[in-house]
Amino acid sequence: MKNDETVANLAKQAVNHAKAGASVIAPSGMMDGMIGALRAGLDSAGFKDVALLSYAVKYASAFYGPFRDAADSAPAFGDRRSYQMDPARGLDEALLETKLDVEQGADMIMVKPAGPYLDVISAVRRRFDVPVVAYQVSGEYAMLEAAAKNGWLDHDRAVLESLTSIKRAGADLIISYYAEKLAKLIET
Repeated sequence: MKNDETVANLAKQAVNHAKAGASVIAPSGMMDGMIGALRAGLDSAGFKDVALLSYAVKYASAFYGPFRDAADSAPAFGDRRSYQMDPARGLDEALLETKLDVEQGADMIMVKPAGPYLDVISAVRRRFDVPVVAYQVSGEYAMLEAAAKNGWLDHDRAVLESLTSIKRAGADLIISYYAEKLAKLIET
């Protein structure tokens, strides 16, 4: 892969997104030097207030399956594990990747998926003074939905418990397929 050329193109895309009105840029490629290049590109184009949400801690996870199937977005060849983090590695890699992206100008850090990595969310939250975003992905959603459909758990209680555990681990923001459902549950 041509890292530097790709990162330069991503910086141009980030500026185009900012020109179109984006207030947050969230690149998911996890490429070397990407956050620094995007920050420099945005700043030099006059978009210092456009935030960067770094997918610094994105695992090569089996929990992405339902989304990839629904969106027909499985890789045509190879797989994405070559650039995503190995789930078997400890916290050190997650903390290093977060540190590098924060130093390069990341305004927020993503941990994806959320539920299987509550320990990582907690460690990132304790170590860094930027908002931590946790992404509760399609596989997490699918497990809860299937278990509730089969009568194995109370749907609403399980949804609240799963989201509460992510928040309790230290997430400042949670991206979830349950956003609308949560709004209704909180209203009642």
